[in-house]
Amino acid sequence: MTGTAPSATDVLIVGAGIAGASLAAALAPWRRVLLVEAEDTPGYHATGRSAAFWHESYGGAGVQPLTRASLDALDRPPADFAEQGFLTPRGALTLGRSVDAVAVDAFAAAFSEKGVAVDRISGAAVAAHIPGLRPHWCEAAYEAACRDIDVGRLHAAYLRAAKRAGASLVTRAPFRRARRMTQGWEVEVGGATIRADLLVNAAGAWADQVAAASGVAPVGIQPRRRTMLQLRLGVPVPAGLPLVIDIGGAFYFKGESEGRIWLTPHDETPVDPHDVVPEEIDVATAIDRLQSVVDWPVAAIERKWAGLRSFAPDRLPVFGADRHEPRFIWCAGQGGFGIQTAPAIAALLAAQLGAPEPQGAIGWIDPSPFAASRFG
Repeated sequence: MTGTAPSATDVLIVGAGIAGASLAAALAPWRRVLLVEAEDTPGYHATGRSAAFWHESYGGAGVQPLTRASLDALDRPPADFAEQGFLTPRGALTLGRSVDAVAVDAFAAAFSEKGVAVDRISGAAVAAHIPGLRPHWCEAAYEAACRDIDVGRLHAAYLRAAKRAGASLVTRAPFRRARRMTQGWEVEVGGATIRADLLVNAAGAWADQVAAASGVAPVGIQPRRRTMLQLRLGVPVPAGLPLVIDIGGAFYFKGESEGRIWLTPHDETPVDPHDVVPEEIDVATAIDRLQSVVDWPVAAIERKWAGLRSFAPDRLPVFGADRHEPRFIWCAGQGGFGIQTAPAIAALLAAQLGAPEPQGAIGWIDPSPFAASRFG
């Protein structure tokens, strides 16, 4: 273990990725918080491998309210949290072929009804955004508000804020098991045993395993492998290329720097939780799909990596007290949208655990669709 673990705390949070770190920052001013992380550094698995962006339609209509409500906190954070915001302009195209026109129409209409700024474009207007676009990819919904997120700086800011408020962080402290006591929990992490009033499961891909080791029924959170590539191209594709997402969910790519892009085949291969690496078949699939969309020669694969995206059965995040064990708190199932929704989820869950109710846009959100109690 690295760091000093107290013998007792009000709230013990398992997992120091973006979910655990943001919750610790929101809750530490009001409760004693201990954040425990199995790895050498926080954010090693999903958070540290994200190609994150703030994209209001990403994750679907059920996730969109959390994304929208998180915008101000990401773009204009309080001065004592960060000197500047975490977002930079990007823009996004949800792209389809001529045969996908009806699907793109439906996508644009559905999100426009929710107040998302979506422009339905076709033909030359689409091609103007993507040099070298093949002609049959001619239908799109454009969201100018899409932005990149500086994930590393955001995660570090949450950890700093939690520390300033009195939270403790212990790394190299894998969760072993937890036993329910008359009042709270006796938790084994690393080589230590810690008493906690509340146990928060922010363990990402390991969330169901943490539940089972605590005598709590899993809710069916499934880790899925996602592959990412950084490609150097043989053409001068601009760094400001929009985020381009296939309407059918078969790929997305975005500019990284001049002549370079980040690309994924948008794979969601079910796996057991572990330190995942990219599979060559997924790398080849990604490039094949890209070249069916644009006429860009690939000069080199400069980087390739994989991360875990974890989903509940209904693909909505899971946060709040367990249905049968009210002192076991879920904060998991955040898929690929956990970073863009972290401010809202952290504030809403912290309010359930002793922090004040959030104000502004976050305060208007009904958390009940995301409650862990929805799972029997």
